[in-house]
Amino acid sequence: YDKTLLAWNDNFQKSWSQLEKSYSPRFKRMWEFYLLQVAGVFRARNQQLWQIILTHPGTKQLDYRK
Repeated sequence: YDKTLLAWNDNFQKSWSQLEKSYSPRFKRMWEFYLLQVAGVFRARNQQLWQIILTHPGTKQLDYRK
């Protein structure tokens, strides 16, 4: 998947001259960070996914392990 993310980043960079009229430099930096950071995580094979569900006391507890 890292190759896909790097290809998306390459396409994003090539298209930026057309996009920059509609988006801020901050938007560009966020997407660059996201695409390259996630590509790095996949390449390093070092990732974790956590899902934490917080509820108020007395709330009916559902089985989320399905």
